[in-house]
Amino acid sequence: MNLLEIEPLSEHTGHRIKQNLKFKTGKFIWRVRFTAPLNPTTVNNVNMFVTDAETGSVLRTTIRYNSETNEVEIEPLEAYAKNTAYILNVTKNVRSKGGQNLKDEIKIKFTV
Repeated sequence: MNLLEIEPLSEHTGHRIKQNLKFKTGKFIWRVRFTAPLNPTTVNNVNMFVTDAETGSVLRTTIRYNSETNEVEIEPLEAYAKNTAYILNVTKNVRSKGGQNLKDEIKIKFTV
């Protein structure tokens, strides 16, 4: 049973989204795995953020990067509101350690 309704808004991302939630919560953490090591200075709230799909307002989040697994965690500081749509945004400004920008931006719409 899926606990989130997810709608990929970016091309080529739909088949890469996996949902592994064991319980219903309003403060789940997004984990985004990259295929190459990232430049940690580009892993921040400017280049990765969550917005309210209706108002466009940016939610306050904590961003963590694990250089061993190439995973970024995006954790909300406040719970997501029930029956509200949000968009996870990852911009092209995220760069690899080698200086390559992300090829395509990622936008994923989800409703808790």
